Amino acid sequence: MRRAISNRNVCDATFKVAEFQGEWLASIGKPEFRGAWTIFGESGSGKTHLALSLLKYLTGFVKRCAYNTLEQGLSKSFQTAWNDADMQSVGTKVIVYDKMPIEEMKEHLRRRKSPDVIVIDSVSALVGFTRPAFAKLINEFPDKLFIFIAHEENNKPHPAIAQFVRKMSEVKIRCVGYKANVTTRFKTADGGGEDLIIWQEGADEYWAENL
Repeated sequence: MRRAISNRNVCDATFKVAEFQGEWLASIGKPEFRGAWTIFGESGSGKTHLALSLLKYLTGFVKRCAYNTLEQGLSKSFQTAWNDADMQSVGTKVIVYDKMPIEEMKEHLRRRKSPDVIVIDSVSALVGFTRPAFAKLINEFPDKLFIFIAHEENNKPHPAIAQFVRKMSEVKIRCVGYKANVTTRFKTADGGGEDLIIWQEGADEYWAENL
């Protein structure tokens, strides 16, 4: 049962935030690792590469992360993305769930020493995922961070449930031409909200042709 929180409780509450540095501080700020973040964009915009690079960076702050490759599965294309992001350098800090359905994934997350951060790639491949299912996931695991990847249609996350997930996310990242446009609730005086280049060469080529 939820409890009422007093004015004093709110004012005196303390929260653990990650001391991001460099480009991650400039784009995301100093975040908490719980709730939901969303990464979305069209195919070929750099979503998977960004998610892997972010996950690699987060291993410096948490004990364990997971990547649920629901869409690609353990495939050659996923292996290529994995190697391009140099994920082998993080060793056992990141595990891969190979097309693991959400209920089975939740069973894994209930275990001791389960991952603190979970990437779900993608919302489109989450069969039967609904608003209540999203709420149940976040409420059951209040101390875990879920990073959802979604496709884009008409400049919005797709399908409709992905738009809802985006609205509920603390960090929203839209990928266009290997550049990430970041909206964050963790913006501080030190940083947050700046664009992030996912792949410099690809971004230079794309934006030279599309400005």
